[in-house]
Amino acid sequence: MVLWATDCSEHVLFYFEEKNLTDNRPRQAIEAGRAWARGEIAMSEARTAAFAAHAAAREILEAAACAAARSAGHAAATAHVASHAVHAATYAAKAATYTSELADANANNAKERNWQYQQLFDLGAYH
Repeated sequence: MVLWATDCSEHVLFYFEEKNLTDNRPRQAIEAGRAWARGEIAMSEARTAAFAAHAAAREILEAAACAAARSAGHAAATAHVASHAVHAATYAAKAATYTSELADANANNAKERNWQYQQLFDLGAYH
């Protein structure tokens, strides 16, 4: 679940990074989630990175950037509680939706969700 959550988050991370070139806390959270999955760091380290990504989300005003940072925070937090993976995916879809014109919002949300579901299949979650 952590790998799927981090993939979902990384897919929309550019929404945050294009608004804040110097804040790498969301990217570090994604990397921490993956490091935890590889057994390279403790859960508490991934959780600390998750808190930092959420702090970054609180500090940015743009909705898509905030959602992308929250997605990264939940992705890292999946190391602590597996159900955070769903929140990582939801915030990633919100990030894609927030950047859409109103007429395209539902279609872009669906496109992001379809991409997420494909990642589950590619990871072997439903094989």
